[in-house]
Amino acid sequence: MGSVAIPLEAVLQSLFGGEVEKESWRFIITEYRLPKAITAIIAGGGLAIAGLLMQTLFRNPLAGPFVLGLSSGASLGVAILILGAGAFGGYFSTLLLNEWSLVIASAFGSFLVLLAVLAVTFRVKDTMAILIIGLMFGSVTSAVVAVLSYFSKAEQLQQYIFWSFGSLGDVSWSGLGILSFCFLIGLLLALYQSKSLNALLLGENYAKSMGIRMKRTTFVIILATSILAGGITAFAGPIAFVGLAVPHLTRQYFNTSNHLVLIPAVLLSGSILMLVCDTVAQWPFHEFTLPINAITSLIGAPVVIWLLVRKRKLLF
Repeated sequence: MGSVAIPLEAVLQSLFGGEVEKESWRFIITEYRLPKAITAIIAGGGLAIAGLLMQTLFRNPLAGPFVLGLSSGASLGVAILILGAGAFGGYFSTLLLNEWSLVIASAFGSFLVLLAVLAVTFRVKDTMAILIIGLMFGSVTSAVVAVLSYFSKAEQLQQYIFWSFGSLGDVSWSGLGILSFCFLIGLLLALYQSKSLNALLLGENYAKSMGIRMKRTTFVIILATSILAGGITAFAGPIAFVGLAVPHLTRQYFNTSNHLVLIPAVLLSGSILMLVCDTVAQWPFHEFTLPINAITSLIGAPVVIWLLVRKRKLLF
């Protein structure tokens, strides 16, 4: 569905190579709506899995995929590219001519924060300390973005704000291939650690008694979260609340703590929620498109409030 009304028969013909009344319909379906739908499925499922991993690792029901500062790192990379023109005399503005520039800048910013967090994991044994340090990384990068914003022009600020809204419709087929690869790697790492995640539910001491190597497990879980959240942020921008709310929603319907069940269930729930949010954002037969970040927040925040008010067992 979208701003242009296309009959269902024409949609099916476009997807399966049949004859279509208007070739423009085929182009809209195959080059815009289908990649956008697949991006929504990957983004929703990937962020939900990343949120589940963080909530289990830190034993904190309010932990999300961006608590390690990855989103802030991505924002810093994009801010240096877009807003750096005002602070660095226009050098970075010439790089915006490349369609991959925002993706590369976002990925590079997330990667630098990832390296810093991974370096911390080898020196700090306490997972809560890692959580606090990740939040501090986020505060530092946010401060740098604020300084860059102060020296930037209105047009540059507008471009940066539009990126921060998030978008599912700007991913090409080539970009979708890279995003799918990142998603697959993160999913396989999460499934590989499912036994360790089950042991972590009962605490670190119990996990160690079961033979779980905590440093290695923490490293792999953080790496999986970084690949999922960093890749999705690089291509779709920062998308809030999906990783925080979906794991809680899923536990309401799947009465289990087994991550071999929870990970696929969270993946499906996140994908469905993101498709619903995208449908609401791109209201059928209307030209305007609402920011996907605003829609996910409007849906996710009341869900979290509702869960807290019910005072039910959120995580363990």
